[in-house]
Amino acid sequence: MKIFLDECVDWRLSRDIIGHETRSAHQMGWTAVKNGELLALVSQHFDVFVTVDQNLAFQQNLATVSIAVIVLQAKTNRLSDIRVLVPDLLAAVETAQPGRIQRIGR
Repeated sequence: MKIFLDECVDWRLSRDIIGHETRSAHQMGWTAVKNGELLALVSQHFDVFVTVDQNLAFQQNLATVSIAVIVLQAKTNRLSDIRVLVPDLLAAVETAQPGRIQRIGR
């Protein structure tokens, strides 16, 4: 699977996502792109969009994009707090469906 990490997710998390091609907004040069446009752009190149943005589902119509969205729910978006979610993230990636949102964590 090709996984995209939103700008609000520490890019170093990609080191823990074994077995998948993972890129961050910074690595792709997409840090200035806003959510609606970003989702459309990401859906052209990736299978899964990973974010910590809890409001994304309310701000965007995810049914219109051909990408699965996984929202990490942790105490903070610090690497130490989201790293513990990696096993659940990897499991969620395996069942992720385009146009759907999955929340993992607390």
